Amino acid sequence: MHKDLEKILYTEEEVKAASKKLADRINKDYAGQEVVFVGLLKGSVQFMADLLKNIDLMCKVDFMCVSSYGNGTKSTGRVNIIKDLSEPIDDKNVIIVEDIIDSGNTLSFIRQYFAAKNARSVRICTLLNKPSRREVEIDVEYIGYDVPDEFVVGYGLDYREYYRNLPYIGVLKPEIYE
Repeated sequence: MHKDLEKILYTEEEVKAASKKLADRINKDYAGQEVVFVGLLKGSVQFMADLLKNIDLMCKVDFMCVSSYGNGTKSTGRVNIIKDLSEPIDDKNVIIVEDIIDSGNTLSFIRQYFAAKNARSVRICTLLNKPSRREVEIDVEYIGYDVPDEFVVGYGLDYREYYRNLPYIGVLKPEIYE
């Protein structure tokens, strides 16, 4: 699978350093408060695990599984909830943890969905942000890296469910997905 990559964009060490930096900001912003971290499956798992190792707050962890891609490389624009939250988030500070923000459709939907569930606050923490692909304006409070418009995989990011287990983030060769 390593041969399918054009280049490594971020090493394992760089990704873990970004996780630590984001956790430090969250610890400062939420000092003395409780937070519910909601990871979006499946891509956020590795990032969320590293992020949480550096969180020094009372917190809970939950997951949602949503899809707007199917097996394609572009968002369909329609968000499907496959697995919802396990517990209510009424009057809770929620941080949505995502691997990458591309079109913004999914995060915009989830933020509104959580607001309708009476969350006290909803913020977004993403390892990677791809603003050049944005279709929906969305505020993202915590960003690890802004990335170019390239197809990235590894560290939870996939192509057709493969490459998630790479310990770094790389750029997939176009001939693999075209």
